[in-house]
Amino acid sequence: MYQNTAMKTKKVQISAAESQVMETLWRRGPLTPEEIIAATAKANDWGAGTVRTLIARLLRKGFLVGARQDGGYVYKPLISRADYVGSESQLLLDRLFGGEVTPLVAHFVSAQKLTTADFKKLKKLIREMEK
Repeated sequence: MYQNTAMKTKKVQISAAESQVMETLWRRGPLTPEEIIAATAKANDWGAGTVRTLIARLLRKGFLVGARQDGGYVYKPLISRADYVGSESQLLLDRLFGGEVTPLVAHFVSAQKLTTADFKKLKKLIREMEK
């Protein structure tokens, strides 16, 4: 089965390149190294060695686990995409907005051209959250 690798409690970030490997595994995993290379290398202009290095980094950081399967090796994520997005969102919120949501929303509302449909969706979301 999969190795018993526990997620580290300290905040370890995934680089932009590493996130490409993770996205592939979240969508399709578990995958062999060759399948990960086929899915990510060409689109990112990477060689096979680069993808293998990214896999090794993710293993070392505790985001992936590997297992022998059918004479080969497969990898799978140890963190869900939802947990990753939540963690990254909180880091951004803490770093740029002191952990407060209101300044973040105010920034995006003032920096982006929101459509009437966008405002309706935001208002609906707020109403649903107030219940």
